[in-house]
Amino acid sequence: MNVTVPNNLDAFWMPFTANRQFKANPRLFVGARDMHYRTHDGRDVLDGTSGLWCCNAGHCRPKITEAVQRQVATLDFAPTFQMGHPLAFELASRVADLTPDGLDHIFFTNSGSESVETALKIALAYHQARGEGRRTRLIGRERGYHGVNFGGISVGGIVNNRRHFGALLTGVDHLPHTHLPENRMSRSQPEHGAHLAEDLERLIALHGAETIAAVIVEPLAGSTGVLIPPKGYLQRLREITAKHGILLIFDEVITGFGRLGTAFAAERYGVTPDMITMAKGLTNGVIPMGAVAASGAIHDAFMTGPEHMIELFHGYTYSGTPIAAAAGIATLDTYREEGLFDRAAELAPYWEDALHSLSDARHVIDIRNEGLVGGIELEPIDGQPTKRAFDAFLAAYEKGVLIRTTGDIIAMSPPLIVSREQIDELVGTVRDVLATLD
Repeated sequence: MNVTVPNNLDAFWMPFTANRQFKANPRLFVGARDMHYRTHDGRDVLDGTSGLWCCNAGHCRPKITEAVQRQVATLDFAPTFQMGHPLAFELASRVADLTPDGLDHIFFTNSGSESVETALKIALAYHQARGEGRRTRLIGRERGYHGVNFGGISVGGIVNNRRHFGALLTGVDHLPHTHLPENRMSRSQPEHGAHLAEDLERLIALHGAETIAAVIVEPLAGSTGVLIPPKGYLQRLREITAKHGILLIFDEVITGFGRLGTAFAAERYGVTPDMITMAKGLTNGVIPMGAVAASGAIHDAFMTGPEHMIELFHGYTYSGTPIAAAAGIATLDTYREEGLFDRAAELAPYWEDALHSLSDARHVIDIRNEGLVGGIELEPIDGQPTKRAFDAFLAAYEKGVLIRTTGDIIAMSPPLIVSREQIDELVGTVRDVLATLD
């Protein structure tokens, strides 16, 4: 398919005008199917990133497409407050079947950012409801990414995501990140770094446990460059938070729905938090939708007043809308019917070997992997951070492969339908590209 590229690219690419190269060489996708995108100039591009970590079942899958089409013609919207529709309840039940035991109450949102904001607000309101209103402090982690709303930016720890927006929320602290040089070239979970969880005890001693509402971490940090949790690290965080009555929130917007070979990373690592945030793979990226899974104890703390009163003063116009719910149900059906979570687990060793075959490739200084996620860290160019990885992104795109970069790290997370041959193509293209870069 050929399309006309707009003359007014400044307006068309308004969200991206910081990258002036779009004006000279626009990169437009006009179609997609299964593992490939189709560009405006008629080329097929192999998707090595699941869109943006979200198209776990690949693109334009028939069951999901047809479910959305039917729903648009049946019930387009139902009021979110005081009303409901059956699909929202069905999807909530289906999601609860996938979350760890006890996390069976689902609050729908429209994105990962909104899911984080919702979880943080629930944490604060939960302690208020229990008469512990002094628990207002939130703790995130360096190099953490929790979306782009004020709460998520505040608990997040990627500097450039924070520095332009002032002081952000007060009462927020950060744990140290777990990216240690001694873990270079680790396969799956690295050996070193569990001790970094102990810094939470330091923050508790500094502020008092009675002032801390919640700790939020990504079990596996994706957007910051694929940082895998050290062995024992998440378990120790769970032990410390439980001991002090602090809620533990796992941000699984990226890791949810099969990315690590299990429904959620909580299952993969054997740690059950108090809340899980999710989005992206919930609808396979077809339509915006997110959710928060909360424990029964959290839910029940709000259910103490008369039935006509609002339990939690929070919600969105489009929470659990019929069309998004239809997409979510069809997405979960697709995952189940095609066994995609198990497929990801089965492919993970092949993916790991393929990624680590790049250990001798030019410019590579570290490789990290878990499930069907991989991070390839490149030696930066002196005085030009991020340039080498971005040059790799451009070159890979020209060769028909989509990768993602964050800093000087190449991140890849292909749809769970990827074949071994396509893994070879992804990794082989990256090797070829790196060989050409200065």
